[in-house]
Amino acid sequence: MSERIAVVGAGVIGLSIAHELALSGDAAHGREVTVLSDLDPLATTSAAAGAIWFPYAAERSPAVDRMLEASLRRFTAIAGDAEAGVDLRSGLIIERTPEPDRSWTQWVEARPADAAELPPGTTGMRTRVPLATQTEYLPWLQAQCRALGVRFVQREVDDADALARDFDVAVVAAGVRSGALLGDDDTMVPIRGQVVRVANPGFWEFRIDDGDATALTYVLPRRDCLVLGGTHEVGEISLEPDPEIEAGILARAAALVPQVAGAQILSRAVGLRPARDRLRIEEVPGRALRVIAAYGHGGSGMTLSWGTAEAVRALVAS
Repeated sequence: MSERIAVVGAGVIGLSIAHELALSGDAAHGREVTVLSDLDPLATTSAAAGAIWFPYAAERSPAVDRMLEASLRRFTAIAGDAEAGVDLRSGLIIERTPEPDRSWTQWVEARPADAAELPPGTTGMRTRVPLATQTEYLPWLQAQCRALGVRFVQREVDDADALARDFDVAVVAAGVRSGALLGDDDTMVPIRGQVVRVANPGFWEFRIDDGDATALTYVLPRRDCLVLGGTHEVGEISLEPDPEIEAGILARAAALVPQVAGAQILSRAVGLRPARDRLRIEEVPGRALRVIAAYGHGGSGMTLSWGTAEAVRALVAS
């Protein structure tokens, strides 16, 4: 009899997990994978993300390092599919902290930036990493899941135990809602991020300025626009774009990349990053069915997505 698995959440974490679980099923361990979400993938926080492989506000641990490397490997391979919406982009990361964390450079092409291309008093790295156009990547990933037999059901889930009637395993990957859904975690904190999408005047290298804890600035060239950001508002939950914050983003982005000054605004987006002290990927004991938690990625959901999926696959198989 096939193992019935529910993945709660249709963001990039949930989709990646569903894909990995469906792909790893075989004749001896058949799996029926169903994604449950009241939101379409393009309505999730993942759709508002910068969607660049870069460990922003990510926990440092050997397990997370393995996930970073695994995700980079998978995204690099996916970039070979022109329809997937993932490109390898070169760019500049400006560092304003005295001792920047460069551990991520061990897995990518990277070198210290020349002083001439940096603001005075800063350091930086030139690198080449995967960057996704979410309007293409998320639908592509959902289509890949469907091709593997994954079902998608529009359904709001507010209690993991209630899934025991229809499923053998539930993987909770519902972002900021995950802690409340499980009922055993009050450490989740939303971190609000706001972005502006503008027409690209012909700038194809990304820029990231680590700024400070409240004002990470970035210019990310997607296939369909430039994504300008961003914010890091701890505890804020409004999903409405703030015009004053937007004006600040536009000003900072233009200071970083003068070509974007006055660019046509195409759209705006706000997302709530699911933050906690430690990434939670573990089996949750004492439930009505097998429950696996997979959340708390903060600002590194895309960056850790495939590594998370591989870790969940191993837990389900154990």
